[in-house]
Amino acid sequence: MALAQVKFSALLYGLKHVLQLMARRHPHFRRRLGERNLTVQMQTGDNTVERHFTFINGKVSSAAGRHASPAITITVANAEVGLKLFALNVDQVERVEAIKNFQLKADGPDELVVWFTQTMNMIPTLGWEYGTALGNGVKRYVTNTNGGPLFVHVKDDRIVRMTPIEFDDSDAPTWSIEARGKRYTPPRQTTVAPHTMCSKSTIYSPSRLLYPMKRVDFNPDGERNCHNRGISGYERISWDEAYDIVAREIQRVKRDFGPGAIMANHGSHHTWGNVGYYISAAYKFFNAIGTTKVMHNPDSWEGWYWGAMHHFGHSMRLGQTETYSLVEDLMKEAEMVVFWSADPEATSGSYSAFEGTSRRQWLHDLGIELVHVDPYYNHSAALLGGKWIAPRPGTDTAMAMAIAQVWIVEGLYDKQYVAERCVGFDTWRDYLLGKEDGIPKTPEWQESETGVPAREVRALARRWGSRKTYLGAGGWGNGHGGACRSATGIQWARTLACLLAMQGMGKPGVNYGLLQWGTPIDLSFSFPGYADGGMSGDLEGTGLAISLYLRMPQLPSFNPVTQKVPRLRIPEAILEGKAEGYPWDGKTIEGQFQKFSYPKPGHAPVQMLYKYGGASIGTMNDSNRYVKAYRTDKLPFVVNQSIWLEGEAKFADILLPACSSFERWDISEFGGTGGYALHGQTQMNHRVILMQHKCIEPLGESKSDFQIFTELASRLGLGTYFCEGMTELDWVKKMFDASDLPKHISWKEFLKKGYFVVPPLPEERRDPPSLRWFYEGRKKDAPEPHPLPGDYTEKFQEGLQTQSGKFEFECSSLKRFDPDDPERPPIVKYVPSWEGPRCAQYRRYPLQMISPHSRFSYHTMSDGKESAVNDIKEHRVLIDGYYYWVMRINSEDAAARGIRMHDLMRVYNDRGAVICAAHVTPRLPRGVVHSYESSAVYDPLGEPGYSVDRGGCVNQLTPKRSIAKKVTGTAANSCLVEIELWDGSAELKRAPGQGEEMEAQP
Repeated sequence: MALAQVKFSALLYGLKHVLQLMARRHPHFRRRLGERNLTVQMQTGDNTVERHFTFINGKVSSAAGRHASPAITITVANAEVGLKLFALNVDQVERVEAIKNFQLKADGPDELVVWFTQTMNMIPTLGWEYGTALGNGVKRYVTNTNGGPLFVHVKDDRIVRMTPIEFDDSDAPTWSIEARGKRYTPPRQTTVAPHTMCSKSTIYSPSRLLYPMKRVDFNPDGERNCHNRGISGYERISWDEAYDIVAREIQRVKRDFGPGAIMANHGSHHTWGNVGYYISAAYKFFNAIGTTKVMHNPDSWEGWYWGAMHHFGHSMRLGQTETYSLVEDLMKEAEMVVFWSADPEATSGSYSAFEGTSRRQWLHDLGIELVHVDPYYNHSAALLGGKWIAPRPGTDTAMAMAIAQVWIVEGLYDKQYVAERCVGFDTWRDYLLGKEDGIPKTPEWQESETGVPAREVRALARRWGSRKTYLGAGGWGNGHGGACRSATGIQWARTLACLLAMQGMGKPGVNYGLLQWGTPIDLSFSFPGYADGGMSGDLEGTGLAISLYLRMPQLPSFNPVTQKVPRLRIPEAILEGKAEGYPWDGKTIEGQFQKFSYPKPGHAPVQMLYKYGGASIGTMNDSNRYVKAYRTDKLPFVVNQSIWLEGEAKFADILLPACSSFERWDISEFGGTGGYALHGQTQMNHRVILMQHKCIEPLGESKSDFQIFTELASRLGLGTYFCEGMTELDWVKKMFDASDLPKHISWKEFLKKGYFVVPPLPEERRDPPSLRWFYEGRKKDAPEPHPLPGDYTEKFQEGLQTQSGKFEFECSSLKRFDPDDPERPPIVKYVPSWEGPRCAQYRRYPLQMISPHSRFSYHTMSDGKESAVNDIKEHRVLIDGYYYWVMRINSEDAAARGIRMHDLMRVYNDRGAVICAAHVTPRLPRGVVHSYESSAVYDPLGEPGYSVDRGGCVNQLTPKRSIAKKVTGTAANSCLVEIELWDGSAELKRAPGQGEEMEAQP
């Protein structure tokens, strides 16, 4: 017998003894072995080595030779392959190649194959220890969330305390910046958002979905009663019954209708972790079963992606600019910061907690002047102070154009930069001076639009034009959120991009930012972000191909269904059977022009919706449409995989209870997004990579998303393909090994401690400030791998992504696409909002509602649930035993309607009505109301979709109309409403008028 055959035979012989030894040492492994009674045949394809293992009531026996009737058979091509694949430390490349080339095969029921392979992979993990004992039975674990990392204190399998992470002397040092004769260093700890600090109450919430459930009047083999979704209750069922129903429905709709019959929809975000995140586990499962993809609009980037990108590129950032070393440049060089539709203390966006708060507090010490342009005197303005200018919602573009007009007339712009680094300026200049339409865009012209006195705009223009100024545009400071989510969002983002170009974008002290991005951390340390694909194998829809695949080989996954539905048109796709949209595509500027339609030729109409996390009812525009789409027999089956029974989950036929991220294994980095928010870690004061410990056991019968997908996939014969025989913890270890962590910390130490702080760069090696290369006419030296080589015009890494390679005031891409588009002409022009003071509907609905992301919850994930966040009176107010959503209203507007602080108001228009608690304030101008969006509670007082909601889903009031006709984008911040004291009735209400529709043209 060959040596390899002898060694492989010995390896299999010893396996029985290893299993028996581990069972004696580890009770939970002994219980694992008792879960199945079966015989497993292991053999080589050439029949030179054969051994079988029998598991009966937790006991293991083994014998050489072939068993007459094994439950499953594992076959390797030969003994040499067997030695490689069953060694203690398997080379992942060897494993993947063996599976792909059928050198490793498994026959038998897939769920048994998954159980056996995962059991084998558990053996090396049995001795692993994690967490820090604190005494008195308390153990401290580590996790990460959407709002920052945590120390989690656990006693008797129950969380007793959560705190931010404070670093000790063994952790890496913290960077410092010397500016204007002073040295600044951030605190040596992480920060957390309010929604993270309430995590304990959401974990133990009465709203937790703890058991699989079936709607009481849903019969998959009989009457489905789709019209009762949202009305009828639920009954508890077993996991086996739930899996069987969902698996049969997947098979039925594919068999009876064809490709595309399953639509998979997930929220924009999910609970944190690179393995359990939707771009990882969910993507692989949905690819495996073949689904119609819901195309998400870039909902926090709208105006930048659809508009500003055509001026300067940055498609891989969805129109936002580079973020490197801007903290140091601003602190050393800038003289003023203009916060424009920017409230980073409330809605900075991407998982950054309050990391930027301490940095922004340095602004006063540095003597840097601050200006805030926002209809609401927001939290950042209140904290930091400075000049407040409040234009009417949707009119910011007029104000920005007036600033540019003053600069042109008074020569307050960088003429050399405009001449050498830009094209098309003369055409835009002529428009601003009125040579095209006879209307000079002066401060006096804008006053009638914005309500801002001409003298204030002229003064701001002169001050800005004579000082080195950073533009903090949107919550991130370089384009995220804010006014870009409105009917004029494209114009706003385009005009602001033009303003900064006129001042020499990239010169010292002139750039995008508000100290949110651009800390001097080390970005060369490799650790994947959540958008880099995790275990998905998805080389098309994630960053896996460029960021992770070579480091962590895995089975690739592809979705064979190419049919798509725009997320903003899901109701029309279901109810009307058709929908159209435009995609976001980060590879190139022109990717957004590729219009698509549903249904796609040759594909099936959607018959099943697999809803995973989040809630459209709380987050999508005109959300009564989604309620009605759920309650139609045109959608015969809905399954919802959720942590809580709330909002949208109550419209499902089958509910699958997922556990929280505190109840499963994962690994991640604080703010490490990857993908289209590359190097999101530059928002953080420290790069912190975290082992997300499984802090407690899953509550009730809830399971991790990974486990749910694995077990459901096993029903479909896809379980082994999905998990590749590995557990969640195995995938976490693979991700650890694929990063630079092993160069600095052992797996054993990282697993136990739970986090690693990446040392910052020495001062002499810090990245150059973003866009300085462009300002100085050099090759691009920002540490990002885009634009793609084919998107450069002259030479690789020279110039911007535009056709000219320069900043384009007149956009060549828009000229090629449709030069006559009135909503998106080649030069940006002022077009009034189609839902604002110039609309006919303004007579009936004279209040403009703005609804930014919440300061207190992360989308719907932290709201409701009897969470501690409910006790924040700016979020919800307890009135007569019920927590009502808050809406802010100007004092004079409130008085005119007889409304006082915390009165219950009916907020309504033709689309719906929502009951909110009044917060009467002078921090808004007359005619404007303010309420954060994303209520998790949908609580209609009558028939769903046709009655007033007291839960707080203000998105019932926002328009479904896209930001422009030839894009697919939300315009939630262009919304007209009326308000009155609530009389307690459940009826919807319309203001008297001529019957104009809310979606009419101005």
